[in-house]
Order: sequence, then C-alpha cells, then structure tokens
Amino acid sequence: MGASTDVLQRVPLFSGLKEKQLKGIAQAMAERTFASGDEITKEGEISVGFYVIEEGRAKVTMNGEDVGQLGPGDHFGEIALIAETPRAATVTAETDLRCHGMTSWDFRSLVERNGEIAWEMLSSIARKLYENAERERERDRAAAGGTESPV
Repeated sequence: MGASTDVLQRVPLFSGLKEKQLKGIAQAMAERTFASGDEITKEGEISVGFYVIEEGRAKVTMNGEDVGQLGPGDHFGEIALIAETPRAATVTAETDLRCHGMTSWDFRSLVERNGEIAWEMLSSIARKLYENAERERERDRAAAGGTESPV
C-alpha cells in the first residue's frame, strides 16, 4: 500500500507538487514498519531507500552525536534516490515507526516520466544540502569559539 497524498503534501520535498504528481509518487511507495530501537539507515553504508515518516519518531546521529529528530511528515534518504553514496547519518526509530519508502530505481522511472516532479525535488534537495552545510559551518564556528555570523 502506498503513501496517502495527505501525508506526502506535508513533506517539504513534495510541497510544490500537484495532486496528480503526488498520486504518482504515492503509488510508487511501499509501507514499511520499524520497531523502537531499529536502525533504519547506518552512517557510512550504501543504501537505495528514501523514506517518509507517517507515524512515530526517530533520532538522527552523525559521528555518534545526536543531530536531530524526525517525526510525521519528515523524510530522509533523498540523496540515495539519485546517487549510490554512503549514508551521511544513522537514523534510529525511537518509537514504533510507520514509513513509506521508495527505491532509487522506482524514483528514476517516476522522474523520467515527469520532469515537473524532478525539478521540484531537485530544488528541495538543493535547499536541504545548503541547510546542512550551514549547520556544519555553525558547528565549526562554535567549536572554534567564534561567534561571528557569516556575511
């Protein structure tokens, strides 16, 4: 069973898409459940899955440090849809988790048929990469004892 368009509309990655496009994505996704404590992705490992959380909470760690929390409407693994690169973070279920997932080969087939979906998702991914880089720069400044803000 795929994700509902109501769930997908709450995902920033898909926020600019039309109902028809959301239905196409929903049909390409499969429901996945994880128990509390399950490691869904592991930092440094190659994976091909993208997930949207419908219910539950997960924590995100990088280099063993907590760096974030995920909940309903949040997503992770979008880079894996485009490139088979190692995961940047570990995602662990903090509660029982219900997600909807898509593989890279399903994603490729979808975007090859619909350029509008591809463009909206690329824009969202670019924003997320920028935010991650900003967060890393802030962390570096804090570690160096600097309090100057970027120009």
